[in-house]
Amino acid sequence: MSIVDRILGPRIPKEERGEDARKYQLPTWMFTGAALLLMVSLLLPYWVLYLKAPQFPNGLQVRAYVNRLEGDVGELEGLNHYVGLKSFDDGAVFERSVAVISVIVLAGLLVAALLVRTRWVLLLVLPGLLFPFIFIGDLQFWLWKYGNQLDPRAPLAAAVGEFTPPVFGPAKIAQFDTLALPGPGLVLAFIASAMIAVGLWYHRKAYKPLIEKSAAK
Repeated sequence: MSIVDRILGPRIPKEERGEDARKYQLPTWMFTGAALLLMVSLLLPYWVLYLKAPQFPNGLQVRAYVNRLEGDVGELEGLNHYVGLKSFDDGAVFERSVAVISVIVLAGLLVAALLVRTRWVLLLVLPGLLFPFIFIGDLQFWLWKYGNQLDPRAPLAAAVGEFTPPVFGPAKIAQFDTLALPGPGLVLAFIASAMIAVGLWYHRKAYKPLIEKSAAK
């Protein structure tokens, strides 16, 4: 048996492509659906931050996509100067530069996983499974870094002091009341992650008996 055959695994027997075909289709549906959701998520914000303060009675909003910020970014950049926060342009530069292509690659790996009927499939789908958790971890890191590396020369840096806003939920920063929520893009990424996990379960259930039968020959 060649290396390629060892990675791809045994073919589905013809006699099982009829009434038993559904058990082999389920992982395909799960992985394909997850790939589509990841692609759609690129069009939507992954994180939304709402801010309220006396000088902004209508509130401010920032929407974070995987590669850019939208919303009242200009107003907040003006406040950053006085508080001592770095410019948003300085944060997660590498992550933003590779985010879109990375998600496309994750979706491509899920499509490639449709050809693999062995345990090697885990290597292809694991990045997509972990992606939303990695995004949250990276976001929390940058929130911590921004809040704990204030420029001491800023007029209000001493008054505000160091802070670490939570990645989700309410918080109070100086006179700002904030609320951070997951965006629809992140929700889709988590649904995709759940679909990948379900797909792996169905994949093992469908193909493990074939692999064992092939090894016994």
